[in-house]
Order: sequence, then structure tokens, then C-alpha cells
Amino acid sequence: MIAKLLDKAVAGQRLTFDEALQLTQCDDLAALGAAANAVTERLHPERYRTYNIDRNINYTNVCTAVCDFCAFYRGPKHEEGYVLDRAQLLDKIGETVELGGEQILLQGGLHPKFKLDWYEQMLREIKEKYPMVNVHGFSPPEIHHFTKVNNLPLEEVLTRLKAAGLGSLPGGGAEILVDRVRDEITRGKVMTDDWLNVMRVWHKLGGRSSATMMFGHVETPAERIEHLQRLRDLQDETGGFTAFICWTFQPDNTQMSDIKPLGAFAYLKMQAIARLFLDNIANIQSSWVTQGLKVGQLSLVYGANDMGSLMIEENVVAEAGTVHYLTLDQIRDAISEIGFEPRQRDVHYRLLDETHCNNAVEANRQWIEKQKARDAAGGVYQLA
Repeated sequence: MIAKLLDKAVAGQRLTFDEALQLTQCDDLAALGAAANAVTERLHPERYRTYNIDRNINYTNVCTAVCDFCAFYRGPKHEEGYVLDRAQLLDKIGETVELGGEQILLQGGLHPKFKLDWYEQMLREIKEKYPMVNVHGFSPPEIHHFTKVNNLPLEEVLTRLKAAGLGSLPGGGAEILVDRVRDEITRGKVMTDDWLNVMRVWHKLGGRSSATMMFGHVETPAERIEHLQRLRDLQDETGGFTAFICWTFQPDNTQMSDIKPLGAFAYLKMQAIARLFLDNIANIQSSWVTQGLKVGQLSLVYGANDMGSLMIEENVVAEAGTVHYLTLDQIRDAISEIGFEPRQRDVHYRLLDETHCNNAVEANRQWIEKQKARDAAGGVYQLA
């Protein structure tokens, strides 16, 4: 029966919810991976695999939501709460541009005080100084929070942010898009229908976004498939998702630290199933940040066609004790070693010209050498 389902997906026929749920009971990882890779080859017959260079800038860690799975947030009165000043923010973007980045991932907590004009001004200052940089910013929980703090309609909030310079929307804060799960692991945060509606309205305004899933905590296999079903249904409606990224829950330093983390087998299996089920989302990203270099590389033959981002800076999963760091050369070598040409792309998966790519490679090498000369730690992830 499983072989027939895999053949069906490889042939381009849509799997049902029940069929995908059957795949979660299959432990033949090689068969799932082969089928997922066949689908990837059909969707992406080109002999290159992609990556991008960006920086995850968390403009604040102050958050009114309480998420048991998050080691990063701090309550509004916590002594470790911070807000980046504008000069720090712009310096981080400038450093990213110098290293070949053309995008930043801009996210924060749900700050209780800032009004919409504060965010608009931040976007305008970024675009004024760095007009070439795409701001991939403000996940659905933040956008939903903005509507509540400002008492404004969702469409108005998104329209104003887009006019101020917001380029695309990250899929953060999805976790599992099932209210039972969200009720159990978070308080004061957007629920399923509102998360989806932020994306729906953004897409209808002409915006593009990514979609994500964090699994391996309190959800059931059926709820994982329900999450994928909701994403696929919305993609049928709007076509606005550019990519899907999944990763396993990282429990260290969280209020859910008693949960045993899932390993590479579960990660590769879930990614393969996602590739087989999400027939209308073109791109799947590897999550080497949570899985490490070798599993991240292996994911490129388990349904992914993109190695994800160099991610010059990352704070959220790092707070949970996950410290997989790669250089640009390591990312490119990982792609080359499995027989593909590494190519840098933008948020829309358009390839950047090779001169830009080559300059970025050289800039990253020079930066690492400077770091090594300055101290023994080295590595691009030591950026300020």
C-alpha cells in the first residue's frame, strides 16, 4: 500500500489527508526519501541547488506572549529585555550587505508599547539607507499583535507596512497550526485561523511569504498532517507561499525541556512527507541550523531543493542550545559534494548573477580570516 502511495505522489497526483497520515506510519526512510527526491527532481530538474545570505535580526526580545517552547523571549518587565537602537540595526544590515547578503530576516517579540508608526519608521530608515535589501519581516503573530495594539484592520496594517518597505513575510510562529496544540504550548499568541488570515491578506495584497512547521513536542502525527493540509489549502487559494521549512523542536532551556528531542530520522521523514504532500509549494528548505551540516546536506536528497540561509546571525534557536554554525564555503561545498552547482538566490528564488556570488564568497573568506587573526573563536557567526 505504501509503495502505491509513493508512486502516486511521484507521478504528480495529489495525496489525501488519510494517505499522508499513512505515510507517517512508514519507517522505510529510504523509500520515503527516494520518492521525495523524485518529486524534487520533477519540480526542479535544473542541476543546481540554491542558498541565500541573510541575517536574522531580532529587534527586540520583549514579548507579551508566553510560549513554553521559546528560550528567547523575555517578559515586558524582565531585566534582560532589550530593543535594538536604530544605529545598531543599521550597522547589522550594513555588515550583511558587505558579506553579500541582499536580505534580512527582521523579527521580534510582541512588544506591548510600540505603535504602528514606530515600525513604519524603522522600515523607512532601512530602505532609505539600503534600498537593495529585502526586508523579510514581521511574522503573523507580530502582524496580528499590531492590529490589536493599534486597533486597526489587518489589511490596513499590512498595506501601511508594505508601503513603508516590508518586502516579504516569514512563516514564523506557525509551530503547529492546530488550536489544541497552540492552547497547550502558548498563551497570548495568535491562533490558527488568524495566523492563516494574516498570510491570506498579505498574499492578496501581492505579497509573498514562507511557510514553516516546528514539530516534535505535543502534537500527534494527525495534527502534523492537519498543519500541512491547512498550508496546502491556503496555497490553493492564494499561491503566495514561496517555500516550506520544517524543523524539530529544540527543548533545552525551555519550559518543555523534559521532552526528548527528535533526531535526524524523524526530521528527514517529516520533510520527505511534506515534499510528497505539498504539491503546490515549489520549494523546500533544509534546516541545517537545527540539524547540522551532514543532515542538512542529506535533506537535499530527502525533498529539499534549497540549503537555506548562511544566516549570519541567529538568536532564537541558539538560546535553546542549538549551535550549528556553517561558513559560506561549507554550505556551497555541501551542495557540490552531492553533485549540484551551488547558486545564491533571492527571496523569490531568482538566481543572483555569478559575479555577485563570487564576490560574496571572497568577502566571507576575508571576514573569517580577519576574525581568526583577531581571536581564536573565528567564524562568521561571531558578528556583533
